[in-house]
Amino acid sequence: MTRIIGDTSSGITLEYAKEYGIDLIPQYVIFGEESYRDDTEITGDEFVKKLEAATHLPKTNAPPPALYFPIFDEMRKTNDDAIIICPSIHLSGTYRSALNAKAEYPDLDIRVIDTGIVGCGDAMLLLEAHRMTKAGISLDEIEKMVMGLLPKVKFYAVVDTLEYLYKGGRIDPTSKFFGDILQIKPVLTIKEGKAVIFEKQRTKKKAITRLVELIAEDCPKSGNYGLLSLSLLESINEKELETIKSQLKEKIGIQDIPFFNVPPAFMVHAGPGVIFATYFID
Repeated sequence: MTRIIGDTSSGITLEYAKEYGIDLIPQYVIFGEESYRDDTEITGDEFVKKLEAATHLPKTNAPPPALYFPIFDEMRKTNDDAIIICPSIHLSGTYRSALNAKAEYPDLDIRVIDTGIVGCGDAMLLLEAHRMTKAGISLDEIEKMVMGLLPKVKFYAVVDTLEYLYKGGRIDPTSKFFGDILQIKPVLTIKEGKAVIFEKQRTKKKAITRLVELIAEDCPKSGNYGLLSLSLLESINEKELETIKSQLKEKIGIQDIPFFNVPPAFMVHAGPGVIFATYFID
């Protein structure tokens, strides 16, 4: 059997992972001298409160290689292989950690993939890999599927405030000053594995409208738009999510949109009001 291994930066919860048989490795968030596993030692709400109260941005740490060892030890006993789906190497050290862990078990067939994205896109890849495993599809074919989807991924995010982009050095003080006055809300994307500003909108409402427009441009309501999967995630505002969900149903006809948590590793840079949209197109 093929083990499907991911981490909490995908936004998948422990309960969700258990239901689908996905092995989930935690990330770590560090506030000053305090370090927390983001799966069992700090909740999403607790993280947001600490983030908003922090005078300096917290740090995020990838899981140490040793956290993979118990899974690999089980694989030796059951003669399983595995695929590890990791967030962008430019946004997390998880990929390197997984490679280092793999190197300690040269007798096992373990495939480690840098997806170049983060969050719900990785969640969808994990779920698709799980589906293929349940269907009895081989590790080679699962790896081929994942690698084939990566060039088709689209990722956009809308942020609620410029504060965290400024603290993280992604915009300068002048841009933040005028951006705050004009209520500028950037739309982010991921380019070559790095989060960058795609365009800027006045007010979050307009940014959300633009987010839906971008998705609709890629996925016209034709009944054959090549949409393989779509997921949205947002840290706190359910009303905004329902607005997006309703607009997408109207514009492209999609009925079932899975929701996942915002990973702390991205929230540190984009802020607690961030909204993600990730999807794959033909």
